[in-house]
Amino acid sequence: MPSNSVHSRNTLRQTAHSAFYNTLMALMRNKFSLCGLIILGIAILLSVLAPWISPQNPYDLSQLDIMDGRLKPGSASMSGMIYWLGTDDQGRDLLSAMLYGMRTSLLVGVSSAVIALTIGAVLGLISAWAGGKTDALIMRIVDIQLSFPPILIALILLAVLGQGVDKIILALVVTQWAYYARTVRGSALLERRRSYVDAARSMALSNPRILLRHILPNCLPPLIVVATMRIAYAIMLEATLSFLGIGLPVTEPSLGLLIANGFDYLMSGDYWISVFPGITLLVLIVAINLVGDALRDILNPRNKE
Repeated sequence: MPSNSVHSRNTLRQTAHSAFYNTLMALMRNKFSLCGLIILGIAILLSVLAPWISPQNPYDLSQLDIMDGRLKPGSASMSGMIYWLGTDDQGRDLLSAMLYGMRTSLLVGVSSAVIALTIGAVLGLISAWAGGKTDALIMRIVDIQLSFPPILIALILLAVLGQGVDKIILALVVTQWAYYARTVRGSALLERRRSYVDAARSMALSNPRILLRHILPNCLPPLIVVATMRIAYAIMLEATLSFLGIGLPVTEPSLGLLIANGFDYLMSGDYWISVFPGITLLVLIVAINLVGDALRDILNPRNKE
């Protein structure tokens, strides 16, 4: 019996590796998704290395000089430091602020998506498996959640909780978990009617094992697609909240906050304060959406022969 269990785990692991490899190869054969993967890889690498490659730490107020505020791209400070992308109104090196801001955006987007996915997947599985009143209760909560605009919920939560990375992650989790719950429930309802679920029940396997080891892996393809799209939306929502001044504090610049800082100076000719972070945010979101669109086509069972 133990040998059969080990063989089953090895087979499952090999199948997962094969599916991951085939999906990655399919993404690389698509020129648009390949472009998105390259951009994402560069963005992640720059974000991770930001503390070491940034000319300045934009969070350290002692390194800022208000006299260097709103310098044009390519200008030099009194100390000889060159601001390749210029500075904002606080004297921050815009290149450094963008690297740290991109790091914050990716951290917030991925973290909120992972936490929301975990909560939504668990509730979706419980809803599909239990059925009856439990299913009705969870789905009514999901319907109520989805009936409100996400930005409105995030605004209310941040107005109560205050500013901070942890606060905005919590707000994004609250606004996103329902999408994952509905997606998992729909897939799990189909999977629970499969013969392998009946076989698992006949072997007296526990409900958590059936759900987590058998049903959940078969719900992953649509879940991965939704997660990719929601990461892009979370980054965009964080930027929107920071632009409105209720997301991250001024001492922790994000891409949205950098855009907001330069908004008042657009008409005066200091375009770089808003334009460069705006282009970075746009490219990042487009890259994630390119990968998400390709994953949707690759993992769609109707496209498989």
